[in-house]
Amino acid sequence: MPPLVLTTWSFGPVANEPASAILRAGGAAIDACEAGAIAVENDPSINSVGVGGLPDADGHVSLDGCIMTDPDQCGSVAFIRRFANPVSIARRVMEKTIHVMLVGEGAEQFALREGFTPRDLSTPYARAEWDKWRADPRTLERARYRGWIPPLNVEERARSHDTVSILALDKRHRLAGVCSTSGMAFKVPGRVGDSPIIGHGLYVDQEAGAAAATGNGELVMGTCTSFLAVELMRSGATPLQAAEQSLQRIIDRFELLPDHQVAIIVLAPVKPDGSWAGWASAAIKPGFHHTITDDRGTRIEPPTHVLAP
Repeated sequence: MPPLVLTTWSFGPVANEPASAILRAGGAAIDACEAGAIAVENDPSINSVGVGGLPDADGHVSLDGCIMTDPDQCGSVAFIRRFANPVSIARRVMEKTIHVMLVGEGAEQFALREGFTPRDLSTPYARAEWDKWRADPRTLERARYRGWIPPLNVEERARSHDTVSILALDKRHRLAGVCSTSGMAFKVPGRVGDSPIIGHGLYVDQEAGAAAATGNGELVMGTCTSFLAVELMRSGATPLQAAEQSLQRIIDRFELLPDHQVAIIVLAPVKPDGSWAGWASAAIKPGFHHTITDDRGTRIEPPTHVLAP
């Protein structure tokens, strides 16, 4: 089985290039996923992840991320405001502590002890976007009392929660995954979405498969979307069936608004006999694209299935 990297959204080639290079050289899936996350987190042109992420309602950027290879091998951090690479910090949490998740000041103190270098996460573009948002009198008082009010344009809203989720399968048939995000644009300060929560934005089990979500985090959190997809595969579903059924659960249980979107990428495990059920992606609505890198090269594609076209 050739190695494979599957990443959310059309900026996926930024992640897939370094990730696939590691896999082609025989490296581990977890190393490939981390390298892919770092590349996206450090790219200031991607305004929903890492440096240059759009800020919260108070004008501060905060980052969340997680990493996972198995139920007993996962790490997570949330509300990181002084470091650019939450996935790498999450990996240290996984490898060097007895815990799964660290948040806020405690997570940042841990990052300092582990040798990570603080840096400014804001960019002139992100600050300018925040200034434009604050200048709209229709948002300010509602945001103060009712929480995050997204940009008024639906297309802009869809771009404001483009979590990068990366799944990889290496030459040894090991699975791994990561999620990294700066969260919803102009969110209530302190808000944490699905991305760093194991089982919500990401779940990996070497015996059952891997899944990762992107989109409106509150929808994902309400149904444990990634965990559900993996458990469906454990029960015999194909990757496409698991993707469709996990998103259908959201459609069935939420009143979806015009800007609501969730997409999911899914990888099946390679069985002991060498058989493989493959991979899939799905989205509730059009607009999502995944990026796949395999023995055929790198391709940006629409999802395998859209539930509500």
